[in-house]
Amino acid sequence: MSAARVDIRRGSVYLPAELCARHFSGLDAVIVLIRDRRLMVLPVMHAAAGGCLLKIRNARGDRVATAPDVFSAHGLGDFAAEGLPAAWSAEDAALIVALPEN
Repeated sequence: MSAARVDIRRGSVYLPAELCARHFSGLDAVIVLIRDRRLMVLPVMHAAAGGCLLKIRNARGDRVATAPDVFSAHGLGDFAAEGLPAAWSAEDAALIVALPEN
């Protein structure tokens, strides 16, 4: 199995369908955080708990979570990168993406 990859563009996190099926199946929302140059995408089990909508982008089932406020708060409002490796962390209960240094 190849490593999961995500794209980030101007405060939005683009997630492939396979990755969402594996870690966010049946969910409509996620929480997006940035800590220690790591993007963390956490599942929200109850939509009433908040978070960002996990919107369907296309017929394949790719999804996008938009959190411009999170990226702006870390000086990354215009940040863009494609094909960033993503891995599930059981310890953090989150999908983790290391953000490259500026």
